This record gives sequence, C-alpha cells and structure tokens, in this order.
Amino acid sequence: MKTAVIIPTYNESDNIEALVKEILALDGITEIIIVDDNSPDGTGEIADELTKVYRGVKVIHRPTKLGLGTAHIAGFKEALALGADCIVTMDADFSHHPRYIPDLVAGSWDAQLVIGSRYVDRGGTINWGLQRQILSRVANTFARLVLGLKAHDCTAGFRCYRREVLESIELDEIFSDGYSFLIEMLYKCQQRGWEIGEVPIIFEDRRRGASKISRREIFKALYTVLCLGWERVFSQG
Repeated sequence: MKTAVIIPTYNESDNIEALVKEILALDGITEIIIVDDNSPDGTGEIADELTKVYRGVKVIHRPTKLGLGTAHIAGFKEALALGADCIVTMDADFSHHPRYIPDLVAGSWDAQLVIGSRYVDRGGTINWGLQRQILSRVANTFARLVLGLKAHDCTAGFRCYRREVLESIELDEIFSDGYSFLIEMLYKCQQRGWEIGEVPIIFEDRRRGASKISRREIFKALYTVLCLGWERVFSQG
C-alpha cells in the first residue's frame, strides 16, 4: 500500500526537519505532505529545503493561518491525487511520535479509520498538566454522549484513513475548520458505516514551541458537537 503522511504546520521550525527524517526512516512511507500556514518562524522555508533533499516531501503553502481542518483537507486532496492508499495525519511537535505510524497502517487492514488513542489499554499521556487532562477527558466524554461516537479518543489527530473513506466524504462540505474538524470527520466516518479501530499511543506533550489550542478553539469544538448532535437527532427522527 502507498502511504502518505500529512503534517499541518504553524511555527514548527524547531521540529519539522527532525520529524521528517524520522518518518522517512520508516519502511513504506512514500510521501510526506507538509501544509504550512505561512509560519512567521520560517517553517515553510525549512520545508522547502527538505523537498530538495528528499524526493517524497511536498509542501503546500497557504497565505495565512486558516485552521487545522482546512489544512487536513488540503493535504487529503494532495494525497489522493498522488494515489495514496493510506493517509496518516499527525501533529508536527512529536506529541504524535513516528514510531506509532506502522501500527496505524497495519491496523488499516482491519479498519478503514485507525486512531492513535490515548484512552485505550496501554495508551496514555506524558507531561500533561491536570487542566489539559481534564479538558481532554471532558471533551471526549461530551462528544461520545452527544454524537454516539464509539471511539474512546474522539479528539485525537493521529489517524490513518483508508483512501475509500476520504473518497466517501464531501470534504468541501465540512463546516468545522479548527480542532473540531477531528470530531466532525470521526462522526461522518461512523455515520457512513466505516470500521473504526484504535491502537494505543503514549501522547507526550510537545518538546518545543507553544500549544496552538486556544479558548476560541474550545468554544468552536462545543459548537461543532452541538450542531452535529442536532443533525443526528433529526436524521434519526
């Protein structure tokens, strides 16, 4: 299977080169697609230099910070155009460690969407403050209850999608553009009957740089869940 890895970036100059090298050291990774939102710290320029050294690295430059969701969609479209069978999404800060990518891809033989999960047996987190832990648990519980999601880690961005999953979804019709995009994608995958699996990962808080999650993103996620919940009620009625 041809596997592409999508990495959305914004101010990840401290991490991107090391991350790309670790990913390319794995077997079976044919493409890395970096989607950079005009990072002021020069991440996009570093990514461009990587394309000169590594044939499989590609960069999508966007004019400004447009959100995690639309970055994923841009990466999905590029990966599909390149003929990828499996599309992995991950953060650029090593909280999603490349060593788990083979497990995600292997899991895609049995499930069409595989999540790198903090909340299954042998999964967990390192160096997370109590506030972040509580927020994550509450967000996951709320999404599971309102939307009937079966996955334990609904907000995880470390995922492997089979090609047919992405082709079944009208990507341009997804309304959420931030971190809540992850919940909306999971909801749409489950609604379409795709098998969803989870493999354990240890999520380690970023090594360098600052977190991108803001209070605004939290409220947007709440709004997304409520909108999808309303849609779910009417579709069942």
